Amino acid sequence: MIAARQLALDLPHRIALDAEDFLVGSCNEAAVAWIDRWPDWPAPGLALYGRAGCGKTHLVHVWLARTGARAMNSETLDKDDLAALIADGRFVALDDAEAALGTGQLSEETLLHLYNVVVEAGGGIMLTGTRAPAQWAISLKDLASRLSALPAVEIGAPDDALLAGVLVKLFADRQATVGKDVLDVLLARMERSFEAARRLVEAIDRTALAERRTIAPGLVREVLSALGPGGAGPGQTGPGQTGPAGT
Repeated sequence: MIAARQLALDLPHRIALDAEDFLVGSCNEAAVAWIDRWPDWPAPGLALYGRAGCGKTHLVHVWLARTGARAMNSETLDKDDLAALIADGRFVALDDAEAALGTGQLSEETLLHLYNVVVEAGGGIMLTGTRAPAQWAISLKDLASRLSALPAVEIGAPDDALLAGVLVKLFADRQATVGKDVLDVLLARMERSFEAARRLVEAIDRTALAERRTIAPGLVREVLSALGPGGAGPGQTGPGQTGPAGT
């Protein structure tokens, strides 16, 4: 296995809205390429999809920062005059649109109206979900046909190289330096997602500070055991398992 420091340095970076480095790997490079390609898109929008914690929300923020697009949610879309709502910006992003539709927080009619208003204004829309829009349970035929026609790009689970880079970055953000031995323990047992990496680094750092201990393999194993299978925490999932829908 290549040293984690080298892995982190070899990975390209993108700057996210919150100024964090966005690391690029084989699992997300296609999605990043589409965002880099904007505004030269062949359709008035883009759908990003993948399992919980794969980085969809992070990439939405990258696009928001680059385009000045407006982030929408079910509450903002309750307004009647969507044309006025997007008057200051014709580009919008609706994160976790699949879940909002599935839970009834967002009606199909409202999303169709938003789509039509954005297109008529010459703008664009970005949507995310755990599946491609063609697989969403949509009964409104006009909406289903419009969303199915959007380019849909999957973001896969990060590989060891990308996860190692993310872990090094997250520890560094907390002024902590970790070695290859710590990363090997984490990579062997953790859930394969960026969200799991954030939870683990936070828990490990908090424990190390509270107990005044060095971040070493022994401490990491204790935290992983305390958090449950895969080091994911109560109610979460371990490696190779499917977790709840999310970003």
